[in-house]
Amino acid sequence: MFDKISLLLVDDQELLREGMRIILNLEEDMTVVGEAGDGQEAVSLYDELRPDVVLMDVQMPVMDGLDAVRYICRRDPQAKIIILTTFDHDEYVFEGIRAGALNYVLKATSSDELATAVRSAFRGGSYLDVSVARKIVDEFARQPPPAYSAPKLAEPLNEREVEILRLLKEGCRNQEIAERLHLAEGTVKNYVSVLMGKLNVRDRMQAVLRAKELDLV
Repeated sequence: MFDKISLLLVDDQELLREGMRIILNLEEDMTVVGEAGDGQEAVSLYDELRPDVVLMDVQMPVMDGLDAVRYICRRDPQAKIIILTTFDHDEYVFEGIRAGALNYVLKATSSDELATAVRSAFRGGSYLDVSVARKIVDEFARQPPPAYSAPKLAEPLNEREVEILRLLKEGCRNQEIAERLHLAEGTVKNYVSVLMGKLNVRDRMQAVLRAKELDLV
């Protein structure tokens, strides 16, 4: 057992893996325990190391990242995988999520957001790059309405909660919401926690999708 969040880095570019290793090992609660240069090696190392979180590239030789995600998740449905890539093409986004990845983060993301994505995955939550989140919301919006009427909330959202929910839909983080609404970041965090409880969801993405079902945003 590792005292810190154990990470497996999977990318065919050694220099990029080295950079990620340095960045993530600087976090007090994380440690990189293994690295792989292709999906097949990733599958073998996952079985050997059983890391808490895997950061998986998409385009790699021998076995690509999406196939590796599918293989790992079939063998371990509790696997926590972040797809980390330079690409935000729709087919990669949706195939990655269908394959079982929890999060999808672009390599251009900041080191702070990357660390946040890792912690979110470790807790079993979703954390998506803003552009990726918008793709999912847009795709959901294009789907035909369900044949049933979604049950109403036991406790309705107040005006401020709906306002924050709309900003979540835009992909805003707590700090951005606080700045736009002139609130303390801690206050925003409390609002988000309460509205997720009212919507009966675990994370921000589910909150936005649930809100669209209820025609709140």
